[in-house]
Amino acid sequence: MTQDPLVIFTPSGKRGRFAKGTPVLTAARQLGVDLDSVCGGRGICSKCQVQPSYGDFSKHGVSVADDALSDRNAVEDRYDRVRGLKPGRRLGCQATVQGDVVIDVPPESQVHRQVVRKAASDKPITMDPATRLYYVEVAEPDMHDPTGDLQRLAAALRDQWGIADVTLSPALLPSLQKHLRKGGWTVTAALHTPHTGATPQIIALWPGLHEGGIYGLAIDLGSTTVAAHLTNLDTGAVIASSGIMNPQIRFGEDLMSRVSYAMMNPGGEVEMTRAVREAIDTLTQDIARDGGIDPELIVETVFVCNPVMHHLLLGIDPVELGQAPFALATSDALNLSARDIGLQALPHSAQIYVLPCIAGHVGADAAAVALSERPDQAQELTLIVDVGTNAEILLGDGTRTLACSSPTGPAFEGAQISSGQRAAPGAIEAIRIDPVTKEPRFRVIGCDLWSDEDGFVLQTAQTGITGICGSGIIEAVAEMRIAGLLDASGLIGGAEATGTARCQPTGRTHEYLIHDGTAEGGPRITVTQGDIRAIQLAKSALYAGARLLMDTRGTDTVAQVVLAGAFGAHISPLHAMVLGMIPDVPLDRVTSAGNAAGHGARIALCSLTARREIEALVHKITKVETAIEPKFQEHFVNANAIPHATDPFPNLLTEVTLPDVSFNAGTEDKGGRRRRRR
Repeated sequence: MTQDPLVIFTPSGKRGRFAKGTPVLTAARQLGVDLDSVCGGRGICSKCQVQPSYGDFSKHGVSVADDALSDRNAVEDRYDRVRGLKPGRRLGCQATVQGDVVIDVPPESQVHRQVVRKAASDKPITMDPATRLYYVEVAEPDMHDPTGDLQRLAAALRDQWGIADVTLSPALLPSLQKHLRKGGWTVTAALHTPHTGATPQIIALWPGLHEGGIYGLAIDLGSTTVAAHLTNLDTGAVIASSGIMNPQIRFGEDLMSRVSYAMMNPGGEVEMTRAVREAIDTLTQDIARDGGIDPELIVETVFVCNPVMHHLLLGIDPVELGQAPFALATSDALNLSARDIGLQALPHSAQIYVLPCIAGHVGADAAAVALSERPDQAQELTLIVDVGTNAEILLGDGTRTLACSSPTGPAFEGAQISSGQRAAPGAIEAIRIDPVTKEPRFRVIGCDLWSDEDGFVLQTAQTGITGICGSGIIEAVAEMRIAGLLDASGLIGGAEATGTARCQPTGRTHEYLIHDGTAEGGPRITVTQGDIRAIQLAKSALYAGARLLMDTRGTDTVAQVVLAGAFGAHISPLHAMVLGMIPDVPLDRVTSAGNAAGHGARIALCSLTARREIEALVHKITKVETAIEPKFQEHFVNANAIPHATDPFPNLLTEVTLPDVSFNAGTEDKGGRRRRRR
């Protein structure tokens, strides 16, 4: 008895025997092979392209003849003529099995294809979107069959795609009949399934075959900045990225000041909610324009944010987060619509997913970092620090994961700094100070040259030198410590004590002059004693939070440190350690994850599986509350020193020498330098 042909799919390795004449797409579906299709096998969407291979395959034990698949038909010829098929490619819905065959499913034809993020982490994302497109042909109305258009659309989805039941977003009901008639009783429906087992909802419709794609936004809603990635929900590719300042800054630069604003001002929470929603609408319009798409094609948005921003986005008064026990209105993940939270730039039926919070002060942004970096799967004890106005800190390995939030304030973002500014062209982002001459050289955003290199003045003529951003102030303070301009307590020395006229008096303290552009009408950029104190407070809160987690794990050391946050990729590990922002580890064990929270949002946007994973993981993370831990204050005080008053930094001291200077003890010698008391 003759056996049916053997069909082997790569890269999955799935195989099975099928009768001659079976379409390749049908064989793939029966075997569970990842082969895409939107048009339902009509040969018009091109999603099901495959690459057959011919010859002997000893690995698979088959020999594939040239006639293993049917000849190209008129549908494939027309598609090749109009749009073009790569050499050797076939449409899986048109090619039929005629003999043993090995068929490769290329990445662009896989539903769950991997997308590599071309940034710091390069982590793959497996596509498993909650929203998918389905093209259907709907029966026309009939006097003898008095069913509604929606019911016949549902029947078409059931008969042509095996989708047993659907609902329609109420926002689409007024336009349903127009779409059906304009498309000649064919439409493309975007179906959203929020979780496994849920009834899919039709959230968008287009007449005929829609080929303009569907998109989603991954938004990291931070205290200071709002960052977004416009993502193609078919391929996972980032089409555009953009960010804006959070307008809530005018109500308070840090989270607790915003909670206080809500407490002290009746209706204050309504003002802050309105402000951030308007900002998101503006950002949506801007990023759609940058990406060259209609905002109506944005059918999903994922939000990650700290608990205060979480509540204000949702229109919830955050007052309970300002007092123990810091109760959240809800900690679970949320599935909403754009209409539910009053977003106007998105279609009203667009779906919103908000990641779960871990605890009262450890929010969905920390959950997103956990999803991106997976400390629970680390082989060694790993400390992850998401640096921002409110720092999220995770410590974990395969046995246990801990999390806390630490109120660093906005200094790391360049706020509360005398010459500080957001990261923008013209801002100083890196600095080096010669330990002998005490002269600085620096680099600004928008120019790859250092300030002492030929061509720097010309290249920065348009932007100018405007201020110093977060990464720049971190490096400046650390470099001042290395150069002996700053003692361990954080005090800036005077000109005589430091040997440089750049250390200039200002009132009862001193400041260090980095750049004086006043002659050309520019700013005078300095690091003041107040700037040093702001950085000390921020870094002390960060380090104290990390130490609390280490105490809970019963350890004084960690194996590696990951710096996350919008400017995590721009922070020098050496300078972070000189400051004492992070515990002492070998410098090659300090890595950057870039905007890990934003990447976690993208993962959740592109993958239902990832949503299930993070919803389960947050319940396994142990939260440590810094606000009520008695040792936090002790760690905070000790961390005020640069790098630290008590903790040793042996790895750091193999990389750099920190001068043993003191500007706040003893008396001055004749040369103006202070002698240390013995």
